[in-house]
Amino acid sequence: MTVFRTCALVVAALLVLSAPAGADPEEELPVIHSSAAALAHAAAHPDTPPAGANDWSCRPSAEHSRPVVLVHGSMENMTFNWFSLSPQLANAGYCVFALNYGQMDGIHLGAPGASRTGGIGPIQNSAAELSAFVDEVLAATGASEVDVIGHSQGGTMPRYYIKYLGGEGKVANLIGLSPGNHGSTALGLSKLPGAAELLGLGLGPALAQQVDGSPFITDLNEGGETAPGVRYTVIQTQWDEIATPYTTAFLNGPGVTNILMQAQCPLVGSDHLSIAFDSIAAHHVLNALDPDHATPAPCYPTPPFHGG
Repeated sequence: MTVFRTCALVVAALLVLSAPAGADPEEELPVIHSSAAALAHAAAHPDTPPAGANDWSCRPSAEHSRPVVLVHGSMENMTFNWFSLSPQLANAGYCVFALNYGQMDGIHLGAPGASRTGGIGPIQNSAAELSAFVDEVLAATGASEVDVIGHSQGGTMPRYYIKYLGGEGKVANLIGLSPGNHGSTALGLSKLPGAAELLGLGLGPALAQQVDGSPFITDLNEGGETAPGVRYTVIQTQWDEIATPYTTAFLNGPGVTNILMQAQCPLVGSDHLSIAFDSIAAHHVLNALDPDHATPAPCYPTPPFHGG
C-alpha cells in the first residue's frame, strides 16, 4: 500500500487533475478515463467527493429528473472509483451523488482515496448505509426516485437494499459495472477448503460474502433476482478476473439488460478494475440512464488495468 501510494503521489505531481481555483462552475469538468490518473488524484485528495458529485443544492432537470447515486466497489472509495464517471455525468446534466460505505477500522488493503478502506464491512450494514444516503438525496433534491450506478460490490449490494430495505419504489434503475451477482469463484480459489473464511479474515467480511455459494449470495437470489418496477442493466467484460466466471454478473428476470462489451466491440480490453474508467462502458451507462436518447456505442481499443 505504501508503494502504491508513493507511486500515485509521484504521478499526481506530474498531472493537473483538478479544475483550477476560481474556475467557472458553468464550464465543463475535465474528464480523464484513466485508472492511473484516478489513483494519483485519490492519493492527493483523500476523503473528498469525485468532481461533479455531492452538490446538495443541485436540482434535477426535466430532462434528467432523477439524481444519480454512485456506489463504489470492494476495497475502493468514491474518490478513486468515480474519478472518471462522476464529472462525465455532471457534464451531461445529472445531479450526481456518491458515498463511502462499508468502512472498517484497522489496516486493510484498499485503493488510496480514503482514510479507511471501504466496501469491506458486512454487506447488510452497507445496504443500510446506502438506504440512509438515498433518503438524504431524495430529501435534498425533491426527487421521488434515484438511479444507482455501482461497480463490483456496488452493483450487487444495492440489490439487497432493493429487496429487503425499502429500495423498491426508490430506485428506478440499477446499473452494475462488473457486479458479482451470483458470487465469484475467484478463479477457482473459492473451491478450496477454508478459502472464504480466509478472505473474510484478511480482507473483511464483505469479500467472503461475495464468494460463489455463500449464504449471502444464495439469499440474495432466492425467489427471483429482480424487483418489479426496477430496470436493471449489467455492463460486463469478458476479461473480468475478479468476478469469475464473467457470466456471474448477468441477471435473470424481467426488466434486465445484460451487456457483454466484447460482443459489441471485440477491441475492448478492460478488466474488472478498469471498466469503471472505460469510456465505452461510460457510453453504455449514459444509454442506460436515458434509453430514449441512446446512441450506438463506439468501438476502439481500451487497455486492461487502465481504461481509456
